[in-house]
Amino acid sequence: MASLFDILAEQRILEAGRNGAFDNLPGAGRPLVFDDELFVWPEQRMANKVLRNAGFAPPELALRKELADLRRRIAELDEGAERSRLRRRLAELMVQLQEMGRR
Repeated sequence: MASLFDILAEQRILEAGRNGAFDNLPGAGRPLVFDDELFVWPEQRMANKVLRNAGFAPPELALRKELADLRRRIAELDEGAERSRLRRRLAELMVQLQEMGRR
């Protein structure tokens, strides 16, 4: 059940949208670019950031970064040999990430 605050916030957002407050935002009409740690809990993202800033990043973090980079590169390519090669690499890395999660 939504709280009163949630309901008021949603109403104000909808009203602002109707009034055109979001029409000229940077990036309007372009796809969203998600953080490479989209499916990581916020607490874990913060811990990862602290570790990165201190020069200690878990191997999983580098793997997630490479996955995000591969997804971006694949999206930019038309069908062809290079795109197929990158998609195979993406699948391999996804399997590695799943195996890391099982340990």
